[in-house]
Amino acid sequence: MPTAKQIDAAYKLARERYESVGVNADKACAALAKIPVSLHCWQGDDVGGFENQGGAVGGGLAVTGNYPGRARTPDELRSDLDAALAVIPGKHRLNLHAFYGEFGGTKVDRDQIDASHFANWIAWAKSRGVGLDFNPTCFSHPKAADGFTLSHADRGIRKFWVEHCRRSREIGAAMGKALGTPCVTNV
Repeated sequence: MPTAKQIDAAYKLARERYESVGVNADKACAALAKIPVSLHCWQGDDVGGFENQGGAVGGGLAVTGNYPGRARTPDELRSDLDAALAVIPGKHRLNLHAFYGEFGGTKVDRDQIDASHFANWIAWAKSRGVGLDFNPTCFSHPKAADGFTLSHADRGIRKFWVEHCRRSREIGAAMGKALGTPCVTNV
């Protein structure tokens, strides 16, 4: 681990190099500190989500979902995020996928989710001054196994995914309203 003295020396050298091409590194860093960065929830659990606890990740998704030490519950993920955010300077946001909801052990299919399944995420974000962004989860589901969702040839499957995305937009709107900051819902 570099010492504070080494970090300062490296920054001084970098600042001089940027200055030689007309960039004020101090001003650039100050500007960047004001721009919130949206971290992705899946970085804490390898895209496992919490809708199918103990189940295999798949249905159109090719990740392991089982790296050692990955968050296994929403509380563990929030704790891991707290640790990460404590050492990341600047303003923060968290991007949640729909299958990171808290379903209380009940099977809730994606076309039935609502903002209540994200109440703990909203409370966590509010207590920390963190904004939330949101994504529908159009993968890792039996109805996505063939690689088609919103453009599926089967009208019933297509309708399922359209409803999921519609509900995701409602959830994003509820998050934005509760937190007083726009929520980007990325389909």
